Amino acid sequence: MRIGVLTAGGDCPGLNAVIRSVVHRALTGHGDEVIGFEDGFKGLLDGHHRPLDLNEVSGILARGGTILGSSRLERRRLAEAAENAAELAGKYGIDALIPIGGEGTLTAARLLSEAGMPIVGVPKTIDNDISSTDRTFGFDTAVTVATEAIDRLKTTAESHQRVMVVEVMGRHAGWIALESGMAGGAHGICLPERHFEVEDLVKMVQERFARGKKFAVICVAEGAHPAEGSMDYGKGEIDQYGHERFQGIGNRLAAELERRLGTEARPVILGHVQRGGTPTAYDRVLATRFGWHAVEAAHRGDFGMMTALRGTEVVMVPLAEAVTRLKTVPGDRMLEAESVF
Repeated sequence: MRIGVLTAGGDCPGLNAVIRSVVHRALTGHGDEVIGFEDGFKGLLDGHHRPLDLNEVSGILARGGTILGSSRLERRRLAEAAENAAELAGKYGIDALIPIGGEGTLTAARLLSEAGMPIVGVPKTIDNDISSTDRTFGFDTAVTVATEAIDRLKTTAESHQRVMVVEVMGRHAGWIALESGMAGGAHGICLPERHFEVEDLVKMVQERFARGKKFAVICVAEGAHPAEGSMDYGKGEIDQYGHERFQGIGNRLAAELERRLGTEARPVILGHVQRGGTPTAYDRVLATRFGWHAVEAAHRGDFGMMTALRGTEVVMVPLAEAVTRLKTVPGDRMLEAESVF
């Protein structure tokens, strides 16, 4: 069998672990040939690929990013790929394609699969927002990085009697903010799933100050929005990939809190530091398992499917199920977090 593999969308800790696992299982377990398409679906369309052997993937398990490169593709080019799916598979002589990516990548994978390309998807997103899998690799690393940042910021916030607003990733799902905020003991957590009242945060800080606690740390997801009329903050424009351009809730909220409280409030935007660097042990293991099962699924002919974690087991689920809806933070998880503020 000749297997193609690509990584698309935003980079994420654990991508290289999946690539390594696919190559090892395919070559040593089945005697397959593996080629890697460079820069995501762009490489598939433009013919940029290279063979992947054991030497190519040696030493990449602990590396962040992706050795194949990644990119986002405009919708018109994705449509072009879908229109020529069977032709592309024949052109490269691949018997299976394993795309590794998030919601956008899996949506493209579904289109290609329905158009006749043999696809086995692997889910990837640090936001942990794919509904058909309990966890995605990269999420644990992002939460660990954000938690460490909150831990560190608490000491400097206390030393200078400041309010620190820590902005973490999470466009439409606030899992990173929720879990890093809980793990780091943040004094407030703002999620995209529920609009927040600025006045509630102001009161929380004032109450802490009244008790002699002259600092506070608030963890806010990048996609969080204040309640209407709570503060001046509008929605941004939609970019060419269908994503909202956010206006920087961390900066805006810190400025608003400083104005209302009359005390220093500093924003800390973690940004892409959450996506780079060494993946945690958990993410390395999960990514490796996903790669192994993707190869096995290809050999069974389970196309149009995706690897997923259910409990502790890796199972195969339809790509159509994976992109039906986002997995957002439910109300009961918010209540759990609020109980320890």
